[in-house]
Amino acid sequence: MAATACTTTAVLGGVRLPTALASRSPSSSFIALRRPIAFSASNLSVDARRFSALQVRASSEESPSSVQSDDLLEDLKQKWDAIENKSTVFLYGGGALVAVWLSSVVVGAINSVPLLPKIMELVGLGYTGWFVYRYLLFKSSRKELADDIEDLKKKIAGTGE
Repeated sequence: MAATACTTTAVLGGVRLPTALASRSPSSSFIALRRPIAFSASNLSVDARRFSALQVRASSEESPSSVQSDDLLEDLKQKWDAIENKSTVFLYGGGALVAVWLSSVVVGAINSVPLLPKIMELVGLGYTGWFVYRYLLFKSSRKELADDIEDLKKKIAGTGE
């Protein structure tokens, strides 16, 4: 019998690790990897003390992220209460979800056609090159782009002339 090499994955601590295994026959391609785990009372007690110290430290100190999240939640509650027509918000949210779903369907259909994804990549690279040349390469064109963005912000916010 000839030795055949097969590649499998071993799960160690919840992480899949590729392992190259040489098997004697195709029927014995599965090999269970075992490693004895040694526990000692001193290691467990040290870990338990460290964990309890972390719990005490975490509970006694209030982190800035929790304060920021509380402020964020209060701000969102105030904005939600200020909205008069809540059904419109749900309608726009539902429309956004449908648009995301529809775009994922379209992208999946485009990816299933041979050669079309590569053509789309070339179109994207070409447009990116044109955009860099047109708006980012020279100082005057960068200023023009910044002015266009500011005009668009004013139109969206409704603070334009």
